[in-house]
Amino acid sequence: MSAEHDFASLDLSPAQLKNLSELGYLSMTPIQAESLPLMLAGQDLIGQARTGSGKTCAFALGLLRSIDVSSNQVQALVVCPTRELAEQVTQEIRRLARALPNLKCLTLTGGKPLGPQKNSLQHGVHVVVGTPGRLLDHIERTTLDLKQLKTLVLDEADRMLDMGFLPDVTTIARAAPGNRQTLLFSATYPPEIQQISRKLQRNPAMVTADTAAQGEAVQQLFFEVRKHERHGTLLGIFAHYQLTSALVFCHTKVQCNQVASLLNDHKIQARALHGDFEQRERDQILIQFSNDSCPVLVATDVAARGLDIKALPAVINYELPRDPEVYVHRVGRTGRAGESGQAFSIFTEAEASRVKAIEAFTGEPCLRDVYASLDQNPDYRLFAAMTTVEINVGRKNKIRPGDVLGALTKDAGLDGADIGKINIGETNCYVAIARAAAPQALKYLARGRIKARSVKARIVK
Repeated sequence: MSAEHDFASLDLSPAQLKNLSELGYLSMTPIQAESLPLMLAGQDLIGQARTGSGKTCAFALGLLRSIDVSSNQVQALVVCPTRELAEQVTQEIRRLARALPNLKCLTLTGGKPLGPQKNSLQHGVHVVVGTPGRLLDHIERTTLDLKQLKTLVLDEADRMLDMGFLPDVTTIARAAPGNRQTLLFSATYPPEIQQISRKLQRNPAMVTADTAAQGEAVQQLFFEVRKHERHGTLLGIFAHYQLTSALVFCHTKVQCNQVASLLNDHKIQARALHGDFEQRERDQILIQFSNDSCPVLVATDVAARGLDIKALPAVINYELPRDPEVYVHRVGRTGRAGESGQAFSIFTEAEASRVKAIEAFTGEPCLRDVYASLDQNPDYRLFAAMTTVEINVGRKNKIRPGDVLGALTKDAGLDGADIGKINIGETNCYVAIARAAAPQALKYLARGRIKARSVKARIVK
């Protein structure tokens, strides 16, 4: 064990070091070694780390260091996207807080009565862990006072953004002092994370774990085929590489429709997107693609403008563009936020000049393959894990993502893992639900309520 990875190298109390040893924490993980010295020094921090990296222990030790147990004020707040994660974080903080006698840690999530939570807050709490909707409820009811907050932690910030919680998180942060320490942890680092950091943090340090997964180049492969092999090559790419999601680029509207039909005929669920779609239908298609309700989108360059999917595994050029800069832009949509990506391109001998133009533009040779190398697996299927449900309430009805999440988990009885991305519009909202759980959700929504309001719901086809 290297000295720099020893917890004893940190400015922690002997009691805390003894507790860590008793819990089996013998040495720091990479994210702990990188972040803890900064956190203990009071620095704002962005930590990019995946589940299992030890980030919870890191920020728990960081926030516990500044707690004054003689003051019965809320001094640390951890905001989590789901009830399940909030419970896990609370358990870990309590384990690590054994060295601090009389420290009180409270979980504030939906699905439980407000009354007992209010009573606990009135009796004094040092650390609060909660979900955005319920935290905001307590702030609006003045039962949660953050005026003495020293540390704010946003855990799994990218997932909170996906679920539409950014406005709630921003409002919660405004209720805390401006001189607090803000720690932001996220598995990925999309542009939205940078935006929320600029709003809520002061000169944050950036630390990353799992650095081997960062900056992996997009794997690019070009298939030279005969004209009649183009369809088979596209299907072969999906089957051979066992793709789970892809954005397929075409030149024309007609080509988009034909390719989408081809994929669907071969049990690969796909939607076309081009200029003939009205805005409402376009928005619904993009929502389905971004929330894992439609694994494949077949689009023209114009239709795909504004599309920002941070975890897109693959891009396929059904036909190469004439402009190499367009090619680079297409390929740049995969491999973002430290994720690996794949880009496949299909071209004929008559289009070989387009490949040469790309090589000249990028200064790199294009790796070539042939149709015959692909596994033509007739048993390959690709269907979405989620389905999108549209509900006829939105921002005008003062509906927040937490209201939808609470109704579906507490009242409809769905597991939190069955709920995906939630998009709140002005007069409606879209929620991704696991296909197997969708009938249960619809059955509840047909007779149940969201925020005491009767609603109508349907599956978006």
